[in-house]
Amino acid sequence: MLELDEVELKDEIVNELKNIDDFVRYLMTIFDQSDIYFGHGAVDPYEEAILLLSAVLNLNFEDFSDYGQARLTKRERENVAKIVTKRIFERIPTSYLTNISWFCNIPFYVDERVLIPRSPIAQLIKDRFTKYLPQEQEEYHILDLCTGSGCIAIATALYFKGQAMVDAVDLSEDALEVCYTNVENLEVEHLVTPIQSDLFERLEGIKYDLIVCNPPYVDQIDLNEMPDEFLCEPRIALEAGEDGLEIAVKILREAPKYMKDHSYLICEVGNSMIHLQERYPDFKFNFIDFDNGAVGVFAITKEELLGYKF
Repeated sequence: MLELDEVELKDEIVNELKNIDDFVRYLMTIFDQSDIYFGHGAVDPYEEAILLLSAVLNLNFEDFSDYGQARLTKRERENVAKIVTKRIFERIPTSYLTNISWFCNIPFYVDERVLIPRSPIAQLIKDRFTKYLPQEQEEYHILDLCTGSGCIAIATALYFKGQAMVDAVDLSEDALEVCYTNVENLEVEHLVTPIQSDLFERLEGIKYDLIVCNPPYVDQIDLNEMPDEFLCEPRIALEAGEDGLEIAVKILREAPKYMKDHSYLICEVGNSMIHLQERYPDFKFNFIDFDNGAVGVFAITKEELLGYKF
């Protein structure tokens, strides 16, 4: 367990550490000794240290190892100390403290109005949804439902290099403000259209080549047992009823009306995949295998959805 108090910790960081390698080693140690939870962009103390330092020092997360011998100024050391103590003693996720979250190798602005990006759908975006889109088309119209920060919509637009027009839909006006910020920061105004809508409510008449959705899907048990860091995130973006399926089932029922023939719905339900399979044992959800072992994302065609009564 961490034996330093907040003042002692700040003093050690500001006065005893010099270069980036010193900071990485030290932060790994104190993060490991603390009670913080890893899961908002980092999976262990090392990644947490890199995530925090790269943001504070305005360095590329992917190239961070190139700067190990670089020395920090006193002001930089003080900024690191301030964020580290908040991270440990207040259990605020690093991305909220720095307002930066990396997704698909792209830096996104985030704050407490949106979830911190962490969806395994990133792998599908990097692959340009190869298995789920007809490859002969010159342009695609894609829907990102429950967009939050806009990370899935914007990353899709960037990886498709102008070949995809993406509608970024969310019920929350607060979340869409963050989405707009990212659209402007990453200069994709001509490719991504944020839309305030309760699911498909304001999309009448539109049919998409692909619908991607990371809706609220946390069930009541998981919600009650979540680490403190999750209490910083907007509850509306997490909870979805007793079994976590309140939103997902609505999407399953309504999505075909907005899908082109033979198009796919890709939807993330996380741990609630167990409840989904229990509720619909006769339906094959085609859960996707991810390289990092992530689970809980399925892909279904319009025709499969129409052939089953949800």
